[in-house]
Formats: sequence, structure tokens, C-alpha cells
Amino acid sequence: MAYRSEFVEWVPFPLEHVFLFFANPENLPRIMPPARDTRIEGLKLVFPPSLSGSTSVPLAGVGSEIITSFRLAPPLPIRGRWIARVTEFEWNQHFADIQIQGPFKAWLHRHELTSETRNRVNGTVVRDRIEYEIGFGVLGGIAQTLFVSRQMRSTFTHRQRVLEELLSHTEFEGTV
Repeated sequence: MAYRSEFVEWVPFPLEHVFLFFANPENLPRIMPPARDTRIEGLKLVFPPSLSGSTSVPLAGVGSEIITSFRLAPPLPIRGRWIARVTEFEWNQHFADIQIQGPFKAWLHRHELTSETRNRVNGTVVRDRIEYEIGFGVLGGIAQTLFVSRQMRSTFTHRQRVLEELLSHTEFEGTV
């Protein structure tokens, strides 16, 4: 059975900076809950074509693969592995990744960013649309109800708590 989740947040930072932050896979461990101890184990980057300049930030364009590991059930030291491949990339608009290897039967994560002014502050809406399948029939449905949906909400709630602080301390080099 396929499941869908959507998470939306607004941050008071320019679209271009927020996009660079999310397109840099090295930031992934920074936005994940610390208990998951997410680590980047390997990067096979395919840099996206530049818009108008260059950047020294490592960005994951179409075809890039990000290999991570994480704790499956904190505080236990058992680690899982996740390999994601970027399948779409449109500067300052969206990018998407799929799971090549990991805990799900199928996974598609689309990151969409749009400019939006709130209370006279120019900022960015970050929208995550996720479609996934757990597999394992009835057992997968039980896992979705008991663990998976709760874990996903917890992960994105954590990100919402830390994102503004992370963006305020991130240097953005070059232009795109």
C-alpha cells in the first residue's frame, strides 16, 4: 500500500540560500534528529548545471547518489543504510530523490521551494512531498500505524525546530 505525507514550513531566508542549503547533501545529518546519528558514508555527486555563476558548495544534481547510515532504533547501536538518488533538479524550485536501497519498498521525496513574504519579511516556503511503500502486507500497515508515520512526523518536527538556526549560521559562497 502506498502512503503519502506532506510537510510545510516557512523560513525567513531568501529562496536561493534555502535551496543551496537543501541541495547540499552534507547538510542532511544537521537536520536529522541527533538520536538517529545520521552519517554520510559516501557521495557520488553529479553537479547541476550552473545558472549564472559558480559555487564551491557540493550540490547534488540529477544522478547524484547519497549513501547514509542511521540508527534504526535509538538508543540501540544497530545501523541501517540508505542510498538515495537525485532524479530531478530545477534551480530554486525543486529537486527529488528516490530510495535505491533502504528500509522502504519504495520512496519518492520531492523538495519544493517557493518565495513568500510574510509580515513584510521575504522568506521561503519549504514543502516536502513524500510517497512511500513499506511492503510486508498487513505487517507493513501495522508498522505504518505504530511507528513509521510517527517517526516521520518526529523527524520533520525536529527539522522545523532547527532549520532557522542552521540557516542563520550557514555561509553561502558563490552564486548560482
